[in-house]
Amino acid sequence: MMSILGTLFIGLIAGFIARAIKPGDDGMGWIMTAVLGVAGSFVASYGGAALGLYSPGQPASFIGSVVGAVLLLVAYGFLKKKQA
Repeated sequence: MMSILGTLFIGLIAGFIARAIKPGDDGMGWIMTAVLGVAGSFVASYGGAALGLYSPGQPASFIGSVVGAVLLLVAYGFLKKKQA
């Protein structure tokens, strides 16, 4: 249970870091940024562990979470542009 809560907390931080790293103005609020950060964190943490790249809780897991959140922010931006 603590692993999921830790991933959730790291995801919130990773989402805001990813938002600061990714250039451009998407006009999304902090809630959507946090949701995408948490999703990126879960995908990167458990996907990286499943592939054997690192185990959850390692510093590489946090870096993977930020990268996953940036990728989700970019994908969300592309999808939002296509709809407009």
